[in-house]
Amino acid sequence: MSGIDDLPVRDELRGKSPYGAPQLDVPVRLNTNENPYPLPDELVTDIARRVTEAARNLNRYPDRDAVELRTALAAYLTRTAGHRVETAGVWAANGSNEILQQLLQTFGGPGRTAIGFDPSYSMHALIARGTGTGWVSGPRREDFTIDVAAATAEIARLRPHVVFVCSPNNPTGTAVAADTVLALYEAAQAARERGALVVIDEAYGEFSHQPSLLPLIAGRPRLVLSRTMSKAFGAAGLRLGYLAADPAVVDAVQLVRLPYHLSAVTQATALAALDHTATLLGYVEQLKAERDRLVTELRAIGCPVTDSDANFVQFGIPTALTGRWGDPAADSHGMWRAILDHGVLVRDNGVPGWLRVSAGTPAENDAFLDAVRAVLKENE
Repeated sequence: MSGIDDLPVRDELRGKSPYGAPQLDVPVRLNTNENPYPLPDELVTDIARRVTEAARNLNRYPDRDAVELRTALAAYLTRTAGHRVETAGVWAANGSNEILQQLLQTFGGPGRTAIGFDPSYSMHALIARGTGTGWVSGPRREDFTIDVAAATAEIARLRPHVVFVCSPNNPTGTAVAADTVLALYEAAQAARERGALVVIDEAYGEFSHQPSLLPLIAGRPRLVLSRTMSKAFGAAGLRLGYLAADPAVVDAVQLVRLPYHLSAVTQATALAALDHTATLLGYVEQLKAERDRLVTELRAIGCPVTDSDANFVQFGIPTALTGRWGDPAADSHGMWRAILDHGVLVRDNGVPGWLRVSAGTPAENDAFLDAVRAVLKENE
């Protein structure tokens, strides 16, 4: 049987691995930043009603421009993010990953370059590679914040076509200050005659202590904000992402969108969820409280923790275990394995010396904290 190396795949894909987190059969899974709360019964009922109505017309293509959904998303952003957004300035797709892919298909591609600031969301680099866009990893400080002076100097040197800023950042959880984004934006515009696209990936924006960066798009035609319904809306299985930007950006991405890319069922389900925003954002408040509890208790245990504005926490190896498995990378994977042995799955993102845990229900978080304490006790 032939393997992938026997196929005429593109050279830049050879030897690479697909994106994915391990899904193991364990009692507590806190490794994929999912919202742990199932959708409320009244929303499930509303989804069933809307999908039933949509099913009566599945012999017809859906609204290819998703106007009703984009209008509802614009109203949601206007109401919650502190800046008025019109329908023409919103675009929706199958998850924020498709939004990012469409942006790179439009503004990136062969002979063009994108830059991000690692460690950050690994799909930025993967989508860049998939669209033939060159990828450059920009600098961060040891505390995982963006070094503005170094970053703007790198932008001036590389003259990228697309700049990614993840806020709150995944996997570190850190938010990016507005003045940092503005500095990067100005550097990106100065670097190229027609400027460069700057994409703020705000997938976890609803969980932040800081206000949304959405108002920054006003008067900045090459600044884009990307969001998702997977996290705050507890709808990871829906696969609905969206962007807000100057209407010209929305016009541009439609040049590469696939025909009728959002199914009628997806649009109906997303509209139902938007009708229940108040209830769903109530769950967000619960998760924010649990996230903050994880930060406090992990620090009390002796784990270094980065400040988190997301629905997850990046934590380091306790001093008592440093060197236990040989080096920072081995320490983090050894700690991951030890926690897993206690029935709790967290994420090893490959950041040496650090792991990431999603905020779960109070019971799930208790199980995680008990596992960490048990690992420490076993290695006294």
